[in-house]
Amino acid sequence: MTHEPHWLLDWYWNNVSGENVSHLICDYLKGRCKLRIAGDLHHYMRHSCVPSEGPVHVQHLLVNGCGGAFLHPTHVFSNFSQFYGKTYECKAAYPSFDDSSRIALGNILKFRKMNWQFDFIGGIIYFILVFSIFPQCQLDHILQDDSFSGHLRSFFGTVWNSFVYMLEHSFVSLAGVVLLLMLAFTFVPSKLALKKRAIIGILHVSAHLASAVILMLLLELGLETCIRHKLLATSGYHSLYQWYQSVETEHFPDPTGLRARIEQWTFGLYPACIKYLMSAFDVPEVIAVTRSNICKYGIRSLSRGGAIIYYASVFLYFWVFSTPVVSLVFGSYLYICINWLHIHFDEAFSSLRIANYKSFTRFHINRDGDLEVFTLAIDKVPREWKLDPDWDGEAKQPQQWSHRIKHPSKWSAS
Repeated sequence: MTHEPHWLLDWYWNNVSGENVSHLICDYLKGRCKLRIAGDLHHYMRHSCVPSEGPVHVQHLLVNGCGGAFLHPTHVFSNFSQFYGKTYECKAAYPSFDDSSRIALGNILKFRKMNWQFDFIGGIIYFILVFSIFPQCQLDHILQDDSFSGHLRSFFGTVWNSFVYMLEHSFVSLAGVVLLLMLAFTFVPSKLALKKRAIIGILHVSAHLASAVILMLLLELGLETCIRHKLLATSGYHSLYQWYQSVETEHFPDPTGLRARIEQWTFGLYPACIKYLMSAFDVPEVIAVTRSNICKYGIRSLSRGGAIIYYASVFLYFWVFSTPVVSLVFGSYLYICINWLHIHFDEAFSSLRIANYKSFTRFHINRDGDLEVFTLAIDKVPREWKLDPDWDGEAKQPQQWSHRIKHPSKWSAS
């Protein structure tokens, strides 16, 4: 009995470990080791040696780590067959290879639900990727095409032009892309060759970059459409405050000049606080007005404070739009890697936090001295528990075996 199943992990990582245990089994026990058992991998797998000529160092290989905090896949190790120069056959896997592959689909469907904290960093990364290409002022060619196919060609042409601009002129976005490429490359497991790791990392980053640019352009198109239909950018930065002033003057007249005296007593803070507080709740108008000024006069026309307000306002909306997409792209990446490439088995299943598929193994030495191994498993574990009223009512004898008690636990699944 050892901590890690070296036979599976060494095969997976193309590594050699556990030399001392191998020396003990092959050189000292010499065929007397009938069973090797280990945990660490949170699943159940049992392999038995295929009968052949020559000595068999280990007859059975058993992994049972189903008491772990989350589930590990089994289909990733489905091709394991060689150990100590002998051929082994998988006799049991829990969950089965098909079930394990099906569970991996949860990375696409449930990744964001199970890992909502990922939204915080994911939205920031996407905003950094497109920071340098805000705003997009030349969108007439997209909106003026007559056919749907023409709209699509213009749209994706603009996406490509934005990508080229990012590579040739941007600083913040290009630095974000380079940093993300480095992280994606190092994230790919080292068991793959450098060339494959580079290809996987580039494809992964490309998917995120394309998604971020498309979302940016959709947001800009939405703003442009609202501006064209005079829904935004119609009366400056403080349109909401101006509307408030008109309503206040109409319905709350001030014949005594009280508001003017309050403004004088507060050194102008009274109207200023209301004015800028309303601007904070009128973010689309602030974005639209600033965007129009940038497109007309250039980004250098903005003061430092105006630029901070503009990019902070854009970030609020872009973050909300991008968080579902970044989780979908990353979850799809994990799904493709675990099911097609058989990598990221730890990350892809730990992200799902599956508490089901629990089991434990018990040993029994019978009267003939043979070792019998029993494994009991349950597909779904209870989520809630309640006190068992029958437990208190059952008479209990001193030193009575728990398995002979009809209600051995005071807790039962609800």
